[in-house]
Amino acid sequence: MTKQLRIDFVSDVVCPWCAIGYKSLETALGRAGDVVSAELHFQPFELNPDMGPEGQDIVEHITEKYGATAEQQAQSREAIRQRGADVGFSFDMERRGRIYNTFDAHRLLAWAEQEGKQRELKEALFGVYFTQCEDPSNHDVLLRTAEHVGLDRETAARILNSDEFADEVREREQFFMRAGIRSVPAIIINQKHLISGGQPPEVFERALREIAAQG
Repeated sequence: MTKQLRIDFVSDVVCPWCAIGYKSLETALGRAGDVVSAELHFQPFELNPDMGPEGQDIVEHITEKYGATAEQQAQSREAIRQRGADVGFSFDMERRGRIYNTFDAHRLLAWAEQEGKQRELKEALFGVYFTQCEDPSNHDVLLRTAEHVGLDRETAARILNSDEFADEVREREQFFMRAGIRSVPAIIINQKHLISGGQPPEVFERALREIAAQG
């Protein structure tokens, strides 16, 4: 008999380590399927809540935010590309040139949770930004992605053209910030066990098995 776990995956759709962490967790859940089953909830976190609608050149942004040199950024991009490949996720590092605001994407994810399609939409949005190198703040992109995973396009358009789910997203963001989450991904199991960062599948699998064994 498997143990049911609640997993809150706090992340942003423009965070490369979140994509890696998700794919690693997915692999670990498959490996540990003999002892655990998971109820997965994607929680919002904005890396750049004040980002304007036009976005920003990603090299410029990382230089300003972290002080990283061009050489350091190139090394980081290669490390991310390789870690993604290791877990079956493709990063197109050459074409991904800008970073964007993600608040509307998080609003759609909150709605998708109610529709039972949150995981599918989250996966698709990772691909939209990191693999297809599209703008996840663009409403046409969001509508196409929502429709692609089986969500109703007209409802999605109504949500995007309103403030629906805005308060809910902000409340969730504030809740996890008050809980001490300052960087992502943050993976919280059964609301008490925290795993930080885009860990390898082995780390997640070991944690899942240890938590399941606690009874």
